[in-house]
Amino acid sequence: MNILVMVAHPDDPEFFAGASIARWAAEGNTVRYVIVTGGDKGNDDPTRTIDALITMREVEQRNAAAALGVHEVVFLRHHDGELVNTLALQRELVREIRAFKPDVVVTSDHETVHHQARGINHNDHRVMGLAVCDAIFPASGNRMFFPGLLAAGSSMHAPKEVWFTGPIHPNHLHDVTDYIETKCAGIRCHTSQVKDMAGVTMRIRQGALRMLADGSVRYMEPFRRVML
Repeated sequence: MNILVMVAHPDDPEFFAGASIARWAAEGNTVRYVIVTGGDKGNDDPTRTIDALITMREVEQRNAAAALGVHEVVFLRHHDGELVNTLALQRELVREIRAFKPDVVVTSDHETVHHQARGINHNDHRVMGLAVCDAIFPASGNRMFFPGLLAAGSSMHAPKEVWFTGPIHPNHLHDVTDYIETKCAGIRCHTSQVKDMAGVTMRIRQGALRMLADGSVRYMEPFRRVML
């Protein structure tokens, strides 16, 4: 199975769905990342230039992906914090969908404006969710959309499922008990983003704990899973 993770920033794959990605890769699926921005606003060090930050974050992202078992990462290098759901962005996403032909697309949930009673969800995450939806339907499987891509050699493709990360109302809990430490290993690669690594990884573990009906405790990642 081909699984395409399409997100806004370097580090989004690991924070949003790192343990699930590690599980998919371990189970023999082919996973590819499409990272749409360079993450060029994700640091407050006044001595670091934008170009240096982008380079650093791409290295961190490749290392984190490899820690999870992913070896294909595409960077589109839009500006961090400035994503807009335009036809131009949708065309880029359609190009990647048609090229990789995923069975499943993983992206951020555009319906999550804030996380329950804490925090505001980054606008780039919300834009990505909608842009991915628009790229998948009706565009990626319809030859009348972006015919220039077909002329360039790509062929139409319609994914079978979308898994939205960070949902307020999940409809699927993915058991990642055997992969939670792999997720933490991936997060530890993002040294430019995490100041308190021990505290963050502890909260990751705590946030994933779920007690099941039989009384057992497992690590789970929540998704809003949509069949197409």
